[in-house]
Amino acid sequence: MELQPNKRNKLNKLRKPNKPEELNKPNKLFPFALCFLMGLIVLSVSEFAHADIGDILSRFQFYAVAEETYDTNVDLTPRNEREDFITNVGVGVRFSTLPRAETTREFKPPSTGEETAYGINLDFLPTYVYYAKGTSDDYLALSGKLETWYTWDQRLTFRARDYVFRSEEPLEPSYSAGALPNEILLGTQRGRSIYIRNVFEASSDYRFGREDLISINYINNVYRNESSFFEDSTENYINPRLTYWFNLRNGILLEYALDLGNFQRSPDMTGHLARGRYTYRFNPRTSIFGQFGYLRRDFEPPSTDYDAYQPSLGIEHAFSPTLSGRAQFGYFHQDPERGTTTDGFSYDVSVTQRAKRTTYTLLFQGGYTEVYFTAENLGFTKYNSAIGTITHQLTERVSATLSARYQRPEYDDGRTDNIWGVSGDTSYQVFRWVNVGINLSYAESRSNRDVNDYTDLRATFRITATY
Repeated sequence: MELQPNKRNKLNKLRKPNKPEELNKPNKLFPFALCFLMGLIVLSVSEFAHADIGDILSRFQFYAVAEETYDTNVDLTPRNEREDFITNVGVGVRFSTLPRAETTREFKPPSTGEETAYGINLDFLPTYVYYAKGTSDDYLALSGKLETWYTWDQRLTFRARDYVFRSEEPLEPSYSAGALPNEILLGTQRGRSIYIRNVFEASSDYRFGREDLISINYINNVYRNESSFFEDSTENYINPRLTYWFNLRNGILLEYALDLGNFQRSPDMTGHLARGRYTYRFNPRTSIFGQFGYLRRDFEPPSTDYDAYQPSLGIEHAFSPTLSGRAQFGYFHQDPERGTTTDGFSYDVSVTQRAKRTTYTLLFQGGYTEVYFTAENLGFTKYNSAIGTITHQLTERVSATLSARYQRPEYDDGRTDNIWGVSGDTSYQVFRWVNVGINLSYAESRSNRDVNDYTDLRATFRITATY
């Protein structure tokens, strides 16, 4: 009987011995990435060499966090659900060269076009987690993000970002820079075991025209899980890109990506991506584009290699200075070396509103995705999703966020999940240095394999004190 083209089935794990020694070898690119990051930090902090101590201290902000969560299903199991009260207590630190908000005195987040030629933005929070009923061992959780940038001669820009997350929450939040609230990764771990995610990104952009750009991006993505049931993995991703406009109306984008995946038990992967896009601009508000993408995945035996092709057409339109939309429709075709092909329609539709008091984003995506470097490495997957978030500033001190998500992955091994969740969050600035908030969330999964079903209701009360 021929194997399905799913790259991460249990038979592969049995055929291939553990290779932790390969995953634990020092990454040859890591010293360069570390030096690059440290160089940006030095450049960012050098401005303070001649500043007085008061100016330097004003860039630091310390804060304490206390959270109490009631969870009805801490293990996300279909039966024999266990409830618990979970307490998180910690002290964090922020350091930033960015300006502060007038009302809350919080540092403003970095924008896509940084306000200064160079800077640094750090937020690091360790918390200790207690379980009232002992459904899991108490442990130290970590959450941190570091962003740095430096622009030389208004043309050459270096950026670095590091994201670290240590937790045992079964639903892992998305680690992408533009992730929305309540957005999670596919690949859910059952039960609770501590895992660490560390993502380092370094990029360089050279602008040789008003909109002409040459860039290269490197990502080192490390996932480690203390449970032997789940698989450790490391990804190294290199992506050069060219954007060039022949004139005001006609432009192209060309890019290539090399994706190297190293897995603890499953066959290692070498991936290639090539994509080209031609854009025609009617006016500053409206443009249309045609795009073609080619994907190649080569695996060590006994896994099956595959190619994927995706042509598409799209349109982008700015309805107003604060409201914009994008729609892209196409077709994809996956061709494995063995087994049956997979194809279908693809779409990517988004609407974004950024007003003074209200911000919302709606995303509708479908076609295919790939599930690697998570708790479950499930490979090439037909996929449909809808994600939305609305944030509204009710008053100067009160804000509210509502988010919802729906995901429908159809895996090559015949498994299909219907996953959805909603979350509501309110925040009240009691004093300039004290903030309280309440979060209510509900998550549910319905699968054609009962073992992957779960329902979970969570309620969280938190208080944050900032110095």
